Amino acid sequence: MDGNQFEMTLAKSTFNKLKNIVGKSNCSMAKEDLACYAYDANVKGQLPEAVVFPGTKDEIAQILKLANVEHFSVIPRGSGTGMTGGSIPLNGGVVVVMSRFNRILNIDKDNLVAFVEPGVITGRFQEVVERQGLFYPPDPSSADYCTLGGNLAECSGGPRAVKYGVTRDYVLGVEVVLATGEIIRAGVQTMKGVVGYDLTRLLIGSEGTLGIITSITLKLLPLPEAVKTMTAVFNKIETAAQTVSEIIRCRIIPRTIEYMDNASIRCAESYLNAGLPTDAEAILLIEVDGSKIEIDDTVKHLRIICLESGAASFTVAESEDEAADLWKARKAISPSLFTYGPDKINEDIVVPRNKIPDVVKKIDALRLETGLQIVSFGHAGDGNIHFNIMLDKKNKDDLKKAQIAVESLFEFTVELGGTISGEHGIGTAKAPFMSKELGQNELDLMKRIKNLFDPNGILNPGKIFPVETT
Repeated sequence: MDGNQFEMTLAKSTFNKLKNIVGKSNCSMAKEDLACYAYDANVKGQLPEAVVFPGTKDEIAQILKLANVEHFSVIPRGSGTGMTGGSIPLNGGVVVVMSRFNRILNIDKDNLVAFVEPGVITGRFQEVVERQGLFYPPDPSSADYCTLGGNLAECSGGPRAVKYGVTRDYVLGVEVVLATGEIIRAGVQTMKGVVGYDLTRLLIGSEGTLGIITSITLKLLPLPEAVKTMTAVFNKIETAAQTVSEIIRCRIIPRTIEYMDNASIRCAESYLNAGLPTDAEAILLIEVDGSKIEIDDTVKHLRIICLESGAASFTVAESEDEAADLWKARKAISPSLFTYGPDKINEDIVVPRNKIPDVVKKIDALRLETGLQIVSFGHAGDGNIHFNIMLDKKNKDDLKKAQIAVESLFEFTVELGGTISGEHGIGTAKAPFMSKELGQNELDLMKRIKNLFDPNGILNPGKIFPVETT
């Protein structure tokens, strides 16, 4: 059966079987409950036919086995903070919410390993390990709300990826319920392990299309001794982009190099009144960590590089509170963008770092060509730029211009050797553009893998791959 064509009405008898599996209080068909699970942070879907809250891996296995027998789709979900529709229902089905899997099972300080469940909130986990002198680097902007399981499903990144990498770099192993209801363990709890195919890496970033993760083994690091946060303000947007390349060329790898254009600066300032320079064309928010002596030398070097590259000013945060305020401003950009329009088209492209100036120029050209409000910001340290078009989608002319602009930017990104998604995944929003980056042979292979894991197409259908029409 083609999972993209899944559509049905959930029978009352089927819902009763779900109630028997998870308990009456852990499932619902009430519209007011279903409405909470019909959208993510950026994409609206359709109402599911039921929502269930399993509490054990065996309950999940029973749900998936039932889905194969009675032919309903299953959509795994964490906190719903995704940006591309990976956790939304498309044609009814049952949303499986993992919020009850919320335990930190063990933190092994001797081996720098943690055992957790997928419903643990990422920010809470970071706080717990840091109190023990340990460090979990992946830090998506939604860390206060998103879950570790959702981070694995999307292979989330965040500002610190420039130095520390992304979620997949910290996952040693997982326990997963496959679409068929089988339970497997993939990976290890050691720093090395090369026995058989790397199923862990295959499952990370698969957006809930291959299985439902029920436990995770994560690698930890020692907590850095000290952190310094600084800002460099630029009067020219191209100069800021070129400075990012210059910092890396000088063999300095900060733990973050965040980029904000003028539109995002003004937006964040109107939202928080943080004292940001609204007349600047761009700001770089830079952070370094390590030993106190090491980072003091690095900050001095960064000051020289930024000022010699054309920064109008370079300021170091004097306290943790001052640094926290800067990060509040950075993280406020995305929610505050709606001051520019009721709708947002949000893309996250990645290019080689030395191509950032080219992307900045392209975005500026698209802004002038379309007349649309286009805002760009993101993780410039690893070439990951968030490209946002603010508009009213009811205006069909503007919507068409926006769609043409997105396609143009994607094509330009691939030409530069980049990728159309750095950390937001594919979901439904980017599925139509997959062929711009991947060839038909690669797409066919991925579809065969999906069919092998999920022969009846019941698990998160319609995600990643474009919907095929007949």
